[in-house]
Amino acid sequence: MRTPPRGLLFSLLAALVIAAAAMVGADARRYAPPLSRHAVTGSISHGPAPAAAVAADPGSGPLTIPNAALEPASWADLDGWAQDDHASAFATFYASCRPIVRASAIRAEPLYLHSARSRVVHPQPVAGGDTRPVRTALEQVCARAVKAAPLGPEAARQFFETNFVPVRIRKLGDSAGFLTGYYEPIVDGSRFPTREFTVPLYRRPRDLVAPGFPDGGPFPNTGRAFRRTASGELVPYYDRGEIEDGALDGQHLEICWLRSATEALFIQIQGSARVRLEDGAMLRINYDAHNGYSYVPVGRVLIERNLVPREEMSMQRIREWMHDNPEGAKDVRRQNRSVVFFRIVGLNDDTEAIGGQGIPLSAGRSIAVDKALHVYGTPFFIEADLPLASPKSQSPFRRIMIAQDTGSAIVGPARADLFFGAGDEAGQVAGRIRQPGRFAILLPREIDPAAAGARMPLPPVKPPPSEAAAHPLHPAANSPLAAREEPRRSRRYRQ
Repeated sequence: MRTPPRGLLFSLLAALVIAAAAMVGADARRYAPPLSRHAVTGSISHGPAPAAAVAADPGSGPLTIPNAALEPASWADLDGWAQDDHASAFATFYASCRPIVRASAIRAEPLYLHSARSRVVHPQPVAGGDTRPVRTALEQVCARAVKAAPLGPEAARQFFETNFVPVRIRKLGDSAGFLTGYYEPIVDGSRFPTREFTVPLYRRPRDLVAPGFPDGGPFPNTGRAFRRTASGELVPYYDRGEIEDGALDGQHLEICWLRSATEALFIQIQGSARVRLEDGAMLRINYDAHNGYSYVPVGRVLIERNLVPREEMSMQRIREWMHDNPEGAKDVRRQNRSVVFFRIVGLNDDTEAIGGQGIPLSAGRSIAVDKALHVYGTPFFIEADLPLASPKSQSPFRRIMIAQDTGSAIVGPARADLFFGAGDEAGQVAGRIRQPGRFAILLPREIDPAAAGARMPLPPVKPPPSEAAAHPLHPAANSPLAAREEPRRSRRYRQ
């Protein structure tokens, strides 16, 4: 056999080395973390974002939020940012991050195949998963938060400023967002009907169905609901008047009994409660279903009938009027045909209410937002002047709030319900909140809000406001009447 020339052997060897190096380089590029995108936002530090444990694709294209105006800002633009308790805010953010990180790990586990030849393969999309850019980028920030916790005030502030950029957000055409408050009622009750406790709270009836949803599964917080008859026919469900008159009697649906129908109404508005039973046990109930009728705020009815002046309207004022006018209260209640059904979620449970994210809420740090537009765990910085101490005083409210809940009345890009905790005092404060506010969404640095702003549509033309109403925190910028009464339903079952 003829021996190949020595020069040819050297050439072949060199070619193999070059090819191998090219393959290694290609693999290194293929599996290297993508470069983070940064928004130019004034005085924001533009250093590189911290490396995530697992790099995620922030999604294709710029961030878009329907019907929202986005305006990049700097930390110095946020009034009161430096004075906030960043450690408290980080603790609430960390509480949201833990389930986000767990869910991310569970999704990723079956997607990466390991073999002798290849250590990594590209993951396939998860059916039904939240693939919004904010969700994907937030997973990376949460992975860093879980590793970093706990943090003190200065370290927590540095974490937010390093991992997020502030972006002003409002509804197109509006000068400000809108805030309301909610709380978890604590009331006395009984396991059995007595002379004192006569008004039942009901669990979900077996004949209540929502089209398109499986029987016994999570119930939608809005939309149609029907009663399935013995013949299988679907008919409208009983309304509030029919239920108060005994339409559900004999079905053994009663969870407990309360003192008054007004207490029952307000528990249905809030969507959850703690009921202190006759033996001292604390029964916790949460939203489970509704009867399919649209909610009608009783405050609106009282104003339209000239029974309570508009400027006096609050949840406490409604309570007082109904207590003083029991016969009239019955008719006013029945104008709201909607009824909420509950489920028992705990006994002797003294933790805070469970929000739509499935974790306990933090009084003064948790907010309910429009889940169709925003992702649970997203931080917001909210600036407002609120009647916290009394109905006639205004206190500065400048605070990082974390999206952990939602509700059927919480609709729009700059709309939030502030959670104030449980009990009468929290209820009095929550009932007074119905004010405009300025919103800044804190977006992970992996998102590119500047590109989103370039594609933002122009707002619809509106008549010019008066000089006073043009102020972003003026009450003229507020939401429809009695919005604070709307029920926060969809936070009552875990998403």
